[in-house]
Amino acid sequence: MEHRDRQDLRNLIVNADDLGWTEGVNRGIAEAHRNGIVTSASLLANGPAFQSGVELAHATPGLGVGVHLNLSDGEPVADRESVTTLLNDRGEFEGRPESLLLRLARRSVLLSEIEQEWDAQIQKVRDVGVEPTHLDGHRHVQMLPGLFEIVLRLAKRHGIAAVRISHEESSLRAALSAGAKQKGTVVMKQGVQARGLKLLARDAREQAERAGIAAADHFCGIAQTGELTREGVLRLLEILPEGTTELMCHPGYADADLAKSATRLQASRQTELEILTDTQIRNLVASQGIRLVDYGFAAQEA
Repeated sequence: MEHRDRQDLRNLIVNADDLGWTEGVNRGIAEAHRNGIVTSASLLANGPAFQSGVELAHATPGLGVGVHLNLSDGEPVADRESVTTLLNDRGEFEGRPESLLLRLARRSVLLSEIEQEWDAQIQKVRDVGVEPTHLDGHRHVQMLPGLFEIVLRLAKRHGIAAVRISHEESSLRAALSAGAKQKGTVVMKQGVQARGLKLLARDAREQAERAGIAAADHFCGIAQTGELTREGVLRLLEILPEGTTELMCHPGYADADLAKSATRLQASRQTELEILTDTQIRNLVASQGIRLVDYGFAAQEA
């Protein structure tokens, strides 16, 4: 998305991850879109609240919806017998990206099974009448070695024009760090993760360009996952660079199903919902001349 005839334009994709996780998360995403600055969401094809996420997508045509490719939580969409290297003894996805990275290095996970599972996840979303605007990864799994190539191949196969590249820029991370309420150790740990992801797939942007798949010019939100502040978002909007930037977020309502689920993002989701619907933030977007877009619009600009 490097067209310099758009030199003075600043576009912002505000993408809510985890659509389909719980009913409360879905309701929060819907509210953050209708009454706030969220423009896009990523749908978990195997999420417990997938069906209501689909209903939200159909009822909210202004919300861009991508597929949140998953190898970390829940049961597979593909037949279990065909993706056994991805699963534990309970037939569920085995572990966090860190453990998956080790298993990829040991070649105990078959890349062909990952492609089969992700293909099934995308097809499930398309089968219910949702045409994905983009692909991204739950816990940024798409950035692990060998997996970004699979994402690009599947994007081409399914006619999906854009992907997320989880390369967080240090200047945007610094802007989002504004606000005294953040847990410094958490932000620091996630900042290290962001740098690691950048190293793991440092050629991702060039790969996407060669494949003819669009991506945002800038990306942020990893280090502040669960630690987003109103002050940080205001600062980000003030220094937003030219081109298209994606801000990743996780709004939602902390319902009983969320409390029982395997995520550390609990009360922080409601905090993010309040931030993303804040009047001052919405007003600053308007006064700065920032265009709120989704990946569908951004792909047209590429």
